[in-house]
Parts: sequence; structure tokens; C-alpha cells
Amino acid sequence: MNLSILADVIAPVRVSGSLDKEITSITFDSRKVEYGTLFVAQVGTAVDGHTFIDKCVQQGAAAVVLSDEKYMQTSSPEDGVTYILVKDTDKALGLIASEWFGRPSEKLTLVGVTGTNGKTTIATLLYKLVRQMGHKVGLLSTVCNYIEDEAVPATHTTPDAIELNGLLARMVNAGCEYAFMEVSSHAIAQQRVAGLDFDGALFTNLTRDHIDYHKTFDNYRDTKKRLFDGLKKTAFAITNKDDKNGLVMTQNCQARVTAYSTRTLADYKGQILEEGFDGMLLQVNGQEVFVPLVGRFNVSNLLCIYGAAVQLGFEPMDILRVLSTLKPVNGRFETIHSAKGWTAIVDYAHTPDAVDNVIQTIREIKKEGAKLITVVGCGGNRDKGKRPMMAQIAKRGSEQLILTSDNPRDEEPMDILKDMTDGLTEEELRSTLVIEDRAAAIQTACTLAQKGDVILIAGKGHEDYQIIKGVKHHFDDHEVVRKFAK
Repeated sequence: MNLSILADVIAPVRVSGSLDKEITSITFDSRKVEYGTLFVAQVGTAVDGHTFIDKCVQQGAAAVVLSDEKYMQTSSPEDGVTYILVKDTDKALGLIASEWFGRPSEKLTLVGVTGTNGKTTIATLLYKLVRQMGHKVGLLSTVCNYIEDEAVPATHTTPDAIELNGLLARMVNAGCEYAFMEVSSHAIAQQRVAGLDFDGALFTNLTRDHIDYHKTFDNYRDTKKRLFDGLKKTAFAITNKDDKNGLVMTQNCQARVTAYSTRTLADYKGQILEEGFDGMLLQVNGQEVFVPLVGRFNVSNLLCIYGAAVQLGFEPMDILRVLSTLKPVNGRFETIHSAKGWTAIVDYAHTPDAVDNVIQTIREIKKEGAKLITVVGCGGNRDKGKRPMMAQIAKRGSEQLILTSDNPRDEEPMDILKDMTDGLTEEELRSTLVIEDRAAAIQTACTLAQKGDVILIAGKGHEDYQIIKGVKHHFDDHEVVRKFAK
């Protein structure tokens, strides 16, 4: 592609060198630079890409996009490199990636889902619902990306701009009409979604998460809000009226706004009529439907899905018919029944609010007198402030609490557990088990459980690994539970 085409979309502040040259590849990774590459120098959280510009030029880069003026060079006939100065290289990378792949998001009906909890469930079930309606669909999610039925492993909730646009282009080439994607706060802050043409955006809820990155809750909220601020007038936005930040998200939104609620008047209203561990009988906008999902938080998720499908033009009764067939997403309130009569719930809950929601759901469903045994940990190298809160919530909602490792990453597991136990009183600590080894903690829970009891294994959900001292080890909560459920 000619460099002039890419330069047109990024509004350069200054250019040194010729724009009339062919670019053979684009990258932000200096290790991938070769002859003819356009290198975009991003200022990362750990590494500044500007410091690799000289290396990239030596490797044959044809052009460099940069934002730090001190690295701006005067192009010479000898190196023939073009330097393009912009205000924001993160945004420039998104715009360049979109252009490079032929603006794929404009050729799809693209719907983004953001919020703290529920993104994976909503995006995945929308993907399944619209496929069952007879359409070709793509999915970008935490668990796995899909191009129709082709699985593409996911490394982040939202991929980098180049990978993201590449996946969208593959969806277009596969004939997909729709794409549903989780949009993380990191992706919005880092402009990974810059240049994407969203036809709809959905808000789930907002609770404490990623404060280690955003520093304050207000920053976290305002970052999420940017997805809605940027919607075009012809798009739609759906928000959660039950969340105090729901109307904040859409207050500056130009798109068509509707809302869902389980508690107040809204465009999409729902309530639980009957509930068990294998599903719920709901009333949605006056119609009854049984769904094989559990929990008030899932009522909100289903209302958001229902609303999105209505906005996409599907018939309400057809939507409800398909919703009644959709199974839970891997690692989201997954139920495992044991031969001994107890039930285990594997859930990705890794924030205080998510743990509280799952515990409250279990307490509403379990039989009177049955115990709730909760196994939970917190990830390393992440927000330390939520650790004591997680322990407090889990302890006060459970008859037995077992604190254990999640993904300690580069931290000492016992240091993480100490942060969690700091949230408990001396009396609460005396009745709490602290078992560093996660498999041993799950085994202990299974041993303690009696007929009718419920074990909640929270934090990892779909993940099939643990990261210890920077090394990824195979570990799957489901496998461990099933071993002791026989």
C-alpha cells in the first residue's frame, strides 16, 4: 500500500521524507521490522517504542510514525526513511491498521460490549443467538475469538489494533455480517479500537477493577464512557438503569439510547419467576421464557442481549425462543453435580462485586440448611486494594471460606493471601482456611462438602492455567472438581 494513503488518515503534524513509497507491512514491534515496513513507535507502560527507531531503520524500515519530537530525524537520500510526526501514536496505529486491512469494521455490523462484569457472557451469547438466526457471525472475547465456527485463541480481552483489524478482515472474507466484541477499558485507553466503526455499544455495569492501571475509579468510568461518546448518530446504545453509572455512560451519546432494568421502568424489563441451579423461568417484557442460566446478574445480561437483538431488527418472540436454548459460557456460573450430592459452581468472578453477585445467587437457590463453601484467591501484579474486600465479601456470604492462589504471577502467593486475610477480623480468621495450593484447596472443599452443599470456586473460570513466577502451568478448576465429584 502507498504510504500517502496511510498518512492521509492520521493527520500528521510534520513529515520528513517522501510519502510516495510502497509499504510492505505495518508493526509496532521492532522485532518484526523488515525491508519496507512502517514502524509505529508507541509509548508503552514498560517500554518506549521510540528508543527502537534507530534499530528499525537499520533493519530496513521504510517509514516511522512517532509522537516524540526529539526522535524526529531529517530524511536523507542515504537511508530514504520517511518520518511522520503525530500527536498520538496509539490512535495513529488504530487508524493505520483499519486502513491497511480495508476498513473491515465498516463492512460488518459491529457491536461492542463494555463494563466490569458480564462482557463475555453478553458478547458470546449474542454471537450464538445471531448464528442460530441463520447469519454468519464473528466474536472477539476473553475466552476465544471466533470467525464463524473457526476458533482463534484469545490472548487479551481486546487484541492490539493490528491483530484486531486483521481478525475483522478475516470475518469479512468469511462472509460474516455481524461481529460482537468485548471492549476492555485498557483497549479504550490505549486506543486499540481507534478507527473502528461501531454500530452499537452495550454497557453492563461498573464496579472496582483495574485501579492498578487507571489509578482512580473516575478514570476507569470515564474511559469506559469514551466508547459511547464516540458513537455515530445512526448507531444504538443500550445501558443498564440498575447501575448508578448507567445513565452517565450515555449522557453525551449521539446514538439512539435504550435501557434495560430488573427493578424500574425501562425499554427491556425482566424478572425471575422461578429459579434453580439448572435455570430460571423469566418474564421478559411481559413474555415468559425458561433459560438455562442462573442468577439476577444473568437476568441483566439476558435483558441486554434481548435489547441488542431487538435493536438489530430481530423479532422479539424469535429472540426469546433462541435464548431458551443458550447454555452458559465456559467458566461463567458453570454447574457440576457430584455423585455425593453436592454441587460445585465454577465462575470467573474476580472482582468484589462479581463475587458478591455469585454468592447472593447461590444463597437464594440453595436449600435451607445447606452450606456454601467458597474457594477464592486474587491475581498477582494487579489491584491490591480489592484483595481484603474480596475476602470480606466471600467470608460473610459463606459458611466456610478457603483462601488460595489464583494467578500469583510474579508475586509471592502468601503475600497475596496476607493482603486478603487483612480484610478479616481475628474471629473470622480462626474459621478461615488458607491453603496456598489451589488443587489442595479445591480438594479440601470437596472433602468438607455434604449432600446438598454448594462449593463456589471463583476467580479463574474458563482459564486452564496458573501463572507462577512468570511461568504458565496447566491448571483447570473444572478438571480438579470433576476428579472429586465422582
